[in-house]
Amino acid sequence: MTRPSAYLDHAATTPMLPEAIEAMTEQLQRVGNASSLHAAGRRTRRVVEESRETIADALGARPSEVVFTSGGTEADNLAIKGLYWSRRPRRRILISSVEHHAALDPARWLADSQGAEVELLDVDAYGRVQPDSLREAIERDPGSVALVSVMWANNEVGTVQPVRVLAAIAHDHGIPFHTDAVQAVGQLPVSFSASGVDALTMTGHKIGGPMGVGALLLARGLTPVSVQHGGGQERDVRSGTLDAPAIAGLAAAVTTAVKEQEALSRRLTSLRDELVQRVREAVPDVVLNGDPDDRLPGNAHFSFPGCEGDALLMLLDAKGVECSTGSACSAGVAQPSHVLLAMGADAAAARGSLRFTLGHTSTRDDIDRLIEVLPAAVERARRAGLS
Repeated sequence: MTRPSAYLDHAATTPMLPEAIEAMTEQLQRVGNASSLHAAGRRTRRVVEESRETIADALGARPSEVVFTSGGTEADNLAIKGLYWSRRPRRRILISSVEHHAALDPARWLADSQGAEVELLDVDAYGRVQPDSLREAIERDPGSVALVSVMWANNEVGTVQPVRVLAAIAHDHGIPFHTDAVQAVGQLPVSFSASGVDALTMTGHKIGGPMGVGALLLARGLTPVSVQHGGGQERDVRSGTLDAPAIAGLAAAVTTAVKEQEALSRRLTSLRDELVQRVREAVPDVVLNGDPDDRLPGNAHFSFPGCEGDALLMLLDAKGVECSTGSACSAGVAQPSHVLLAMGADAAAARGSLRFTLGHTSTRDDIDRLIEVLPAAVERARRAGLS
């Protein structure tokens, strides 16, 4: 009998939670635009506002600080472009060198077309921004810095950043601090108010919610320039008809993910540690990337010497193991991981890496399946690399 596939790519997207499916399905059966004044519109608006309150409560924010978006990419764009424009003539953007492209690419676009000066903050061998690095970059010319953006936890290698410390350094100089917390929510304790950040990106499909919906948590008093204009929804910051079914599903997912975060973290940490140990036993020269201790509970990222990551991924996929070479948004692009390069890896190691990520549906069976097929796949990938 053919064994079921092992899904080890939860950092790309994770299956929807039953609570999110139920909430979204219920709202899909109704009609109403949240901006309409009639009864159906008011009912939809109530769903949106109750969802806003639910998300704010779960993430340590005020309801007025929750701005709904189409997901993490839009939220990152809104934060980085909008804050930059709102703080001109300040031109410097300080951003970590290991950010997701959803944050790096808007910053680079601002440099190419809007006169911004983008400075990449160096990271250590684990992929972490050291507070002294940020402090030194700011103190060269504090008055010229428009914003700082450092992700809460890295989407590729799983390293957790000292966000609270970094935000405090930015605030010492009156500079707004944005963090992409897409990977952190649901796996780590995340409180918007306690973190001290000014803008926080999160999205639904990483925590068991629907794709195509997310939020930018935006501190009161902070008004980024809008990226898109229209009806003036969402504090005049993000115009567009609100997707009430998706927002209802997002709120249900956030509620469950935050409520179960501690228990899930313990379970995933145990599974991840077993995965790391068994991969090392199966492939003795494998290299674990990222901080071995302070990392996302569900993340295990390896470099396989002598292998091309894309080739190894496809060999595993053919045997029913689904994983990633890094960010799903850049999968299929034959280039070294910018994250690993920033951490000091050479190009060969950066190309020969795979990310295995666990989530709420993961079990030991997934690990068993991986270990069953991994040694032969690595051997075949290495032979292909020599030919």
